[in-house]
Amino acid sequence: MRPIRRQPWQLPETDVTPEAAWRDRRRFLREGGAVLGMPLLFGLFGREPPPPEPPILPGRYPAPRDPRFVPERPPTPEDLFLSYNNFYEFGTGKDIRGTAQALRLRPWTVRIDGLVERELELEVEDLLRRMPFEERIYRFRCVEAWSAVVPWTGFPLRRLVELARPRAGARYLRVESFLDPEVAPGQKQPWYPWPYVEGLTLAEATHELAFVATGAYGRPLERQNGAPLRLVLPWKYGFKSAKSLVRFTFTDRRPRTFWSRVVPHEYGFWANVNPEVPHPRWSQRTERPLGSDERIPTRPFNGYGEWVAHLYRGLEGERLFM
Repeated sequence: MRPIRRQPWQLPETDVTPEAAWRDRRRFLREGGAVLGMPLLFGLFGREPPPPEPPILPGRYPAPRDPRFVPERPPTPEDLFLSYNNFYEFGTGKDIRGTAQALRLRPWTVRIDGLVERELELEVEDLLRRMPFEERIYRFRCVEAWSAVVPWTGFPLRRLVELARPRAGARYLRVESFLDPEVAPGQKQPWYPWPYVEGLTLAEATHELAFVATGAYGRPLERQNGAPLRLVLPWKYGFKSAKSLVRFTFTDRRPRTFWSRVVPHEYGFWANVNPEVPHPRWSQRTERPLGSDERIPTRPFNGYGEWVAHLYRGLEGERLFM
């Protein structure tokens, strides 16, 4: 009887990875792989890695889901949402996830000022403890004509407005993102007017759809998705949903927003979704859901028209959709 000689590539069945472990590999890579690789990465450059930061108020997740906001399409796969991001502070490509990990979330101070009864400066944990958390599944439409469906966790923006107690003259809310060129390489580019600024009317800010996200997919927000505080306005193009916010200013003047200063003929103040109004360089009639090659029709106000269209009556002379 001839002996059986296995070739090096012929592995015995006992070496096969258990199916449960194989299926759990993505979670390991997301939650553990990056941490395991950090000592080697920092060792190459002679620096110690920063200590890991614990999540912000992890006990608030998952939050109760609001049943009013359930789109007809299932949520976008979480891995896609975590790895396909616009965040110009960390680069102009979509693969900024690794670079964004340099953002330090502690200490994180939030300032509320302007035309308010009393200006406030709070650590983010103190602010969030005052807010009721819930989960809302919203459609998300990027101005680049791709889309997603995201289960956000957070609180209605109007609750922050109530906390601020704006004075009678306040008509707009200006929101401002962090500024730290030492960790955000994009902020070293002098042709951009950093920090990132967005704005909305007080009527928009107090509308029930306006939301401040602190988490997604039942967990605290990842840095590349705008941790620890991100604006979410589902009826507008995604660039209005400013990330990593540090300041909320109530004012009587319309804010000059980041992209309307950079490319004013392409990106205006309102930026409501409308398939009939093209971007100067591409159509907005259809969109591509992340993870699909399918093209689906875009809807006015991203499908939320019955909720928000009344906010813009009498403003038809303005560029409401770009």
